[in-house]
Amino acid sequence: MAETDQAPPPSDQLAALNLTDTVEKHAFSDRVLIRSIVGRPDGGAGLAGQRVRAGGWVKTGREQGKGTFAFLELNDGSSPANLQVIVDAGLAVLSKLVATGTCVVVDGILKVPPEGTRQKIELRVEKVVSLGEVDPAKYPIPKTKLTLEFLRDHLHLRARTNTIAAIARIRNALAFATHSFFQEHNFLYVHTPILTTSDCEGAGEMFQVTTLISESEKLEKELIKNPPPSEVDIEAARQVVSERGEAVKQLKAAKASKSEITASVAELNKAKENLSKLEERSKLKPGIPKKDGKIDYTQDFFARQAFLTVSGQLQVETYACAVSNVYTFGPTFRAEHSHTSRHLAEFWMVEPEIAFADLQDDMNCAEAYVKYMCNWLLDKCLDDMQFMAKSYDKGCIDRLRMVASIPFVRISYTEAVELLEEAVKGGKKFENEVKWGIDLASEHERYLTEVKFQKPVIVYNYPKGIKAFYMRLNDDLKTVAAMDVLVPKVGELIGGSQREERYEVIRERILEVGLPLEPYEWYLDLRRYGTVKHCGFGLGFERMVLFATGIENIRDVIPFPRYPGRADL
Repeated sequence: MAETDQAPPPSDQLAALNLTDTVEKHAFSDRVLIRSIVGRPDGGAGLAGQRVRAGGWVKTGREQGKGTFAFLELNDGSSPANLQVIVDAGLAVLSKLVATGTCVVVDGILKVPPEGTRQKIELRVEKVVSLGEVDPAKYPIPKTKLTLEFLRDHLHLRARTNTIAAIARIRNALAFATHSFFQEHNFLYVHTPILTTSDCEGAGEMFQVTTLISESEKLEKELIKNPPPSEVDIEAARQVVSERGEAVKQLKAAKASKSEITASVAELNKAKENLSKLEERSKLKPGIPKKDGKIDYTQDFFARQAFLTVSGQLQVETYACAVSNVYTFGPTFRAEHSHTSRHLAEFWMVEPEIAFADLQDDMNCAEAYVKYMCNWLLDKCLDDMQFMAKSYDKGCIDRLRMVASIPFVRISYTEAVELLEEAVKGGKKFENEVKWGIDLASEHERYLTEVKFQKPVIVYNYPKGIKAFYMRLNDDLKTVAAMDVLVPKVGELIGGSQREERYEVIRERILEVGLPLEPYEWYLDLRRYGTVKHCGFGLGFERMVLFATGIENIRDVIPFPRYPGRADL
């Protein structure tokens, strides 16, 4: 889908900031937000006659009246709608104003335009306060249709397009909704570490954090510039130590003065220190330090292997087991060489954890949270959602309304597989084989949500062999108390579980999946000392933005996407 140049007019359903005849300045600037003018239910008409200062970037500009004035469509990012600005030639060089991307700050009077025009209000400029010019021949974001793929090559400028700006506002609204939901339900926001020595998933696809390479390169350069001492140098230093030691002995034997002996001892100590430094330096060798043929991580920054986190769940559990209801919301990382439209190397996760709660409570919380976010967008971000519906996905608003209002279907994993098997018998073809024990593929998840039920589906009680060690083992000893929330458009949106609170059982599970016990002793302590029934889930934040907007590629819903081969800015 291509980027479009014209944003839709503001919706009549937008709540008014206020309906007074004055427009307030921004709290920390001398201008007014364009949204505070055009975002009113009357489109700004009630502000006619007000003098304001507005600033923004020109979306479109054109000279009119044989160059006597110019129309500018100005946008400052506060709204998908633009403010129409009219500038007379006597106030500025119009050719410098009309280029797309130009930044202008203007003072003027708000006036109602002639009847029949789309705008409800326009700004007649009295003074051009400042101007940030653009060379149209070089500006990479022109007033033409641009693909989202093209915009990925211009991350530093792509937020100036209507699409990326709208996604940024929707993403902001979803983040605000996330904090609002959990704060309203008495959850404590906990910042979990980005650097970790734990592998939450046991998958091994983690980015390693180390200073060994940079330290090795630094040492190599230093040794070239200042080579280590030779054996001859060290032997000479030993000889000096021997001589200084002998001198001290002779002074003591001769019963020399205390000051003479003290001075001689000082020279001896200095010689010993010099020898020690030479011996230490002689051991320096270029390359990464090794011990017994393996990399010696005791020489690394943290004295052990460290990674970028794949999840804050294990750490946030420590707070759930002390203060009951918590959540973490931050970046997570996967070193997975995937180039699909659903994978990023850096992405954000929302991970709540609830003490004194089971799988049923977990599903209730997940459903309420997703509904809350859908309602929030409909209430607070409808103008941007209307833009996405017009430009990318006609059904995105209806999808939000449906998810916000309809109870989610809940079926066991076994029931889900039986439904998929029935579909196969009925002629439905899947690329991935359907049988009990498989991890449901995206095509299976989307069939259940988009075809079979046409609504969100929560699948629970998965085979233990395809789930993480910390999920509570069910009485059948074959399944665990896990659940996934599946939604139309993206498939899995949330993955969660009741955690295994029984010490012996989780210890056995860690060993069963081939993980060492030592790194998880602290996690086992939570079960040794005052264990509590608890549960939680993780929501992939970018997937929620995909679901809401209808955008196809996850790289377009995060400000600075990181994926194999790309980490721009």
